[in-house]
Amino acid sequence: MDGKSVAAQTKQTLREEAGYMKKVGVEPKIATILVGDDAPSKVYLASKHRVAEEIGIKSENHTLSGIAKEGEVAELIDSLNADPSVSGILLQLPLPQHLDGRRMIERISPAKDVDGLTSQNMGRLVYGQASLIPCTPRGVMGLLHFYKIPIAGQRAVIINRSALVGKPLFHLLLAEDATVTVCHSKSRDLLGITRQADILISAVGRRPQFSVTREMVREGAVVIDVAMNRIAGKLIGDVDFEGVSAKASYITPVPGGVGPMTVIMLMENTLVAAAKQNGLKEASVPIL
Repeated sequence: MDGKSVAAQTKQTLREEAGYMKKVGVEPKIATILVGDDAPSKVYLASKHRVAEEIGIKSENHTLSGIAKEGEVAELIDSLNADPSVSGILLQLPLPQHLDGRRMIERISPAKDVDGLTSQNMGRLVYGQASLIPCTPRGVMGLLHFYKIPIAGQRAVIINRSALVGKPLFHLLLAEDATVTVCHSKSRDLLGITRQADILISAVGRRPQFSVTREMVREGAVVIDVAMNRIAGKLIGDVDFEGVSAKASYITPVPGGVGPMTVIMLMENTLVAAAKQNGLKEASVPIL
């Protein structure tokens, strides 16, 4: 499953949508916040701003010191919430340890929460009413849809229970009538569970301590690797790609699988937010 190719095709659709919005007087804009100087976070943000520019979405970054107090971060978020030119706000995670990340996320207006992580947007997801959905789960669903993978009635297994990946994915797959099992560090008989999966999604990110091996995968299963581990300068996921790809009907590589989809879904969320804020009920171009 070539996430890079699917993201490129989706980018063109989003570019057309951004162009349409500008014609009717709506200028989508995303504001990002970086607290500290974490090197990987800088790289991730740079890629997000580059993709935004390619699509035609305005973007701006706000950098605060790594020792910034919660009040400073909250004040910045409040100012962006109040700025009518800002469609979406992204607080780059992780934050320095002295800051309460949950409290800072909740400070973001749900209407501008393009990461889909506020309690209000998460609650809407549970009830099937969310329009701003966490980007990585949205990207996984985008890949499944693009490759026309059957979901209804299929057994889906997710190895992750985080609010970023596992929990939103559970609700998205359930909404499309999959039978979903969520596994985690306390799950018993992981091998027995994963071998029943028609769709197996792993997002542990603790390799080499944990990896999805060939014996864990049912013949013909769809395997989606969300994790990113950097080992000896090389980026790899949870999945033993060489071994598992011999059994899987579809599999995502790392890099080039879910990662590009995560970034492009952030841009889709930004356009969705801008449209809703300006009373545009429908996109002019169908989006993945």
